[in-house]
This record gives sequence, structure tokens and C-alpha cells, in this order.
Amino acid sequence: MKQAQHSIPVTQELRTMDEIFKAYDVRGRVPEELDETVAFRIGWAFARYLDAKRIVIGGDVRDSSEALMRAAALGMEAAGVEVASIGLCGSEEVYFATFHYGFDGGLMVTASHNPQGWNGMKLVGENARPLSGDEGLAEVRALCERAPAADLDREPTLNVIDHRPALVEHLLTYVDDGKARCRRHSGTLAGDF
Repeated sequence: MKQAQHSIPVTQELRTMDEIFKAYDVRGRVPEELDETVAFRIGWAFARYLDAKRIVIGGDVRDSSEALMRAAALGMEAAGVEVASIGLCGSEEVYFATFHYGFDGGLMVTASHNPQGWNGMKLVGENARPLSGDEGLAEVRALCERAPAADLDREPTLNVIDHRPALVEHLLTYVDDGKARCRRHSGTLAGDF
């Protein structure tokens, strides 16, 4: 589903980048600081920084997450990357999918604990290693200035992955069968703990 694009003028957009890139993630008010054009630039820059072939993307339940995921995916595709989506999820699910399926990186659209009206992105590299201000985020920020004009007039070509069965299997490896009774029921966990 396409939402209205809020195009921030390019000079203001680049100044805004300095404000939204934090120590461990990207966070800003939507659409004043973070809109689809900015998300496109970040997606492109992230893909270029990783020199990636394949990246997985997911997003939280915020109203703006779907549009920002779409724009970031288009930016990654513009950088020549194959993008897979795990859709609506928690950050830990993007981290799991990045590691489990051997993606070059993962991008989670979320503003974590920030209030309504905000959104952001968490970026991880190979083996789900988080990017931070000390490692990678500053470089991604700098690459945003070189991103091509945002082409938001099409839909991304996403490879949709159902990662949850593999995630549940992985989580079950942490359960000590001698201390807890678990059973699998329709792909979910049920039991007495």
C-alpha cells in the first residue's frame, strides 16, 4: 500500500540526517525528519556500505513502518540488492533472520521506546552484528549524501520469507526438556512452564 510521500527539500534532508543518526540507530519524527525519501537514501547507503547482495527487512506496528520499509527496500534495490521481507515483526526477528539465513545485513524499521509520531531503523551487518556510531553508522550517514534521487513510483520486488517456524525451532533449543513440558501446536508453542 502506497502512502503519500513527504519530500523534505534536499539541503534540509541532509541536515536532518545529522539529527536522526544516533549512537546505535536512526530515529526521528515522521514525516518532519524521517520520510520515504530519507528512508530510500538510508536503504541505498546501507546496502552500499555493506557491499551487500542480500538484505532482510522487517518492521513494527507503527502507522509509518510499512511506507518506510517499502522506501528503504526500493533504496536497497537501487543499490543492486535482493531484498527479503519478514514483514511485521520485532527487532529480534530481523536479527535472527539475518543470521539464520545468512543475509549480508538486516534492517528493522522501528522507533523502539519512542512515542507515537516517531519511527526509525536498526541496522545489522553479517551475522547480525549491529552497526553503531563507532562502527558503520557514520559511514552509512556519509553515503546518504551520494544516494540517487528516490524512485518511489513502483513497488519493490520482495522475497517474502516465513521465518517463524525456524525461529520457534531455534528457541526450543533453549528449553530444557527435563524442566519444562512443551509441545508444538500449529506452529506455536503451548505448554506448562
